[in-house]
Amino acid sequence: MSTETWALAAAIITMAAMSAVGIAYARTRRQNIEDFVSARGSIGGATAMATMTASLLGAWILFSPAEAATWAGMAALIGYGIGQAAPIVAFTIVGPRMRKLAPNGHSLSEFVWQRYGRAMYVLTLLIILLYMFTFLAAEMGAIARAVGAVADAPLLLTLVLVGAATLAYTVYGGLRASIFTDNIQFAVIIPLLLAVLVAVFAHFGGWTKAFDTVREENAALLDVTQLHGIEFGLTLVIAILAANLFHQGLWQRVYAARTDDDIRRGFLTAGAIVVPLIVAAGLFGFWAVSGGLVNDDHPASIALFTLALEVLPGWALVILLALALMLVMSSMDTLLNGMASVFTTNLSRIRGGRGLLGSTRLITALLIIPAAVVGFAFDSVLYLFLIADLVCAGAMVPVFAGMWSRRLSGTGAAVGAVAGIGVGALFFPTRTLSGWWTWDGLTNVWHILASGNLLASFLLAVAVSSGVTGLFILAARRRNAREFNLEALADEIRPLESGV
Repeated sequence: MSTETWALAAAIITMAAMSAVGIAYARTRRQNIEDFVSARGSIGGATAMATMTASLLGAWILFSPAEAATWAGMAALIGYGIGQAAPIVAFTIVGPRMRKLAPNGHSLSEFVWQRYGRAMYVLTLLIILLYMFTFLAAEMGAIARAVGAVADAPLLLTLVLVGAATLAYTVYGGLRASIFTDNIQFAVIIPLLLAVLVAVFAHFGGWTKAFDTVREENAALLDVTQLHGIEFGLTLVIAILAANLFHQGLWQRVYAARTDDDIRRGFLTAGAIVVPLIVAAGLFGFWAVSGGLVNDDHPASIALFTLALEVLPGWALVILLALALMLVMSSMDTLLNGMASVFTTNLSRIRGGRGLLGSTRLITALLIIPAAVVGFAFDSVLYLFLIADLVCAGAMVPVFAGMWSRRLSGTGAAVGAVAGIGVGALFFPTRTLSGWWTWDGLTNVWHILASGNLLASFLLAVAVSSGVTGLFILAARRRNAREFNLEALADEIRPLESGV
């Protein structure tokens, strides 16, 4: 058989195997809606580490880091790694805090509803769904193009197959099935990625010669002091930190952990694992550039796979495709479960516990359709992420300040978030807004303070939202406004009704 045939067979086997394992596990236990959505207090530190790592390492790791490396270099890769570790560290702080304030909670949106009221709740809900839907669409689009490049399979066929395989066990088993399959995926993902990396090194003749090739063609990519790369790296730290704090799939794992210590041990270990893996995946972008493999016909978003087709033997291509599918299924099930749980907690407020489990399963299945359509239409994974990340960056401080500040009102949080998002959007690089204004006096002080600059966009989103939020808190203190009773949240946020 040809390499393409072997690769397609490996893809189908991988998807079928993961789906079968997830379904088999789900059949061993009877679930109520609480188990399906939160799996509360069911995992220890080791499982928390495995499920966080697998959930974070979606197929994007084979696309976005390499894409960033092709034009922003090593500094951007380091920033990417640090950025992905930053929210994991942040969860060791905000996670235990949330569990203390709302021990029976399920989602960030529940907290915002009780803490801030309707306006901020609607905004936060939209942000959560926007980010997670973008993530899901990007994952589906990325894997479809990867399978198409390696196995010559139509995009639509891949989207249907990977969507159906992931839905099969996610709809049936919920969060517990997702966490169980994460453990298997964690055990397989790292060895497969290392095997592909070793195969590339072998092709180039070792570590030193592999980087000699990059130095000869574009030495600037390896320069960690390159200003452009440093700026983009800083942008990624802010963007990834903000976005993942709105990732409902990660909040589910906060509540699934048995203790706060399990969160700290498991999450911090996951962070230590994720950073070097992201940097390693990004190296493929350097080699693709040095080989002249990034062009109009081969976009930077698939640099790793373009390189793989040129230099890897058939067996390594099969492993790479299996790795990509394991990665995408590990993140897709997390995203589908996360979005479904957000809808479920809102449905429970409207209609109580009647039929919640069936509704949740239906919502999970329906979400895959629009995500597949968007994934089919967009070919830049990184750009899709950055749009959603900016919205999260503008809302981050207003949302989480209310976990500690008793004087921040819902109006203050909402105004701060909208102001941050709005100002950040004015500086975001788009075809219509980039270059819409210049002010030499300002840009001469700091060159990034111009329209169309990513770092300016993200920094201003955070700075403006923080400043406005701080002003509202100070104003409330000066007029001695009534403080919010944070302790009351524990009574207001209750478990979902049990049901089947």
